[in-house]
Amino acid sequence: MSALFERPFDALPEPDELVRETMQWHFQPQTGSPFWLRQKDQLPFDPLTDIRTVADLYRFPDVSSQWKHIAVEDLIPRGCRQEQAWEFSVFESGSTTGSPKRIIESTSRRRGIDWINSMLTMHGIPEQGHWLHIGPTGPHIVGRSIGLVAHLRSSLCYYIDFDPRWVKKCIQQQRLDITKLYLDHIISQAVNALETQPISMLFATPPVLEAICKRPEVLALFQKRIRVLIWAGTSISTESLYLLEEEFFPDTKIIGWYGNTLMGIACQRPRVAEDTELCVFQPFYPYCLVDVVRPESPGELVDYGEVGQVRMTLLTKELFVPNVLERDSALRQKPVAGFAWDGLARIGTLDSARNQVIEGVY
Repeated sequence: MSALFERPFDALPEPDELVRETMQWHFQPQTGSPFWLRQKDQLPFDPLTDIRTVADLYRFPDVSSQWKHIAVEDLIPRGCRQEQAWEFSVFESGSTTGSPKRIIESTSRRRGIDWINSMLTMHGIPEQGHWLHIGPTGPHIVGRSIGLVAHLRSSLCYYIDFDPRWVKKCIQQQRLDITKLYLDHIISQAVNALETQPISMLFATPPVLEAICKRPEVLALFQKRIRVLIWAGTSISTESLYLLEEEFFPDTKIIGWYGNTLMGIACQRPRVAEDTELCVFQPFYPYCLVDVVRPESPGELVDYGEVGQVRMTLLTKELFVPNVLERDSALRQKPVAGFAWDGLARIGTLDSARNQVIEGVY
């Protein structure tokens, strides 16, 4: 059992087949986690017999809010304890609106990073080049993800760490002077790294990039050294992305990532002739199913070209995460050749969540 979770990228399972395997893995007493085995007794259906297709998945409630307070060890499937060495780590969400959600992770996200690496190859990103990560590390999984990408490419990853929760707290308390000082501190460290180390790949958030672009000498250094730029962590407007690509970094390959601790990373796919959006994200299908639904009716998809709420389901050996309704909005995009699932564009914050969410610098 569980072979479907490790299929090669050119032989990925059918979604319904993966759903059935996920139910057997996470809800059998021999392999399931304590959390999901407890939940099974409270559900008005039997996941082992009643959940057979992707459409059936939407009978599950969103239980992710419980992951703010349960013992995270209860998320570890018994089958994983039996099959693999103890290599589990705990990672946390950004706690944008309160306490963080916690997950466990061992190897599933590394497989997602293998897929991200293949996407970078599709974009024509060269294998050579050391990375600079200007973003969260510690309990935030994105820092490790960038490091894994670098390792897959036989490169080094340099880290400029920052605490996004501290910045959000400063913004919430209107201490913009401290926010600016903290951003200056981050950028000065990045400048030192670029001046002293052979770095050509950059991961940074739109607010950090905006701060870089406002400093002519700093911008000139980044323009000279950086050949590939990955942006993620907060939303960016179409106008700002256009300026970033055409005015500030015209000689740099720019790629967007969208994701979070629960869903993993949806990488920007290469552009095609029929695209009307600068950036279209593709989740790691079929292990991560991301839909755009009507906020007032989350069981109903919006039409292609319409904006709705992001709904995410994760199907991996280590985690089953059904029907998480994100605070994000997105424009639903039709699948294109090479990608079997819908794409996402124009990621933003839902109107109903604007008063709750502080994006900060990540």
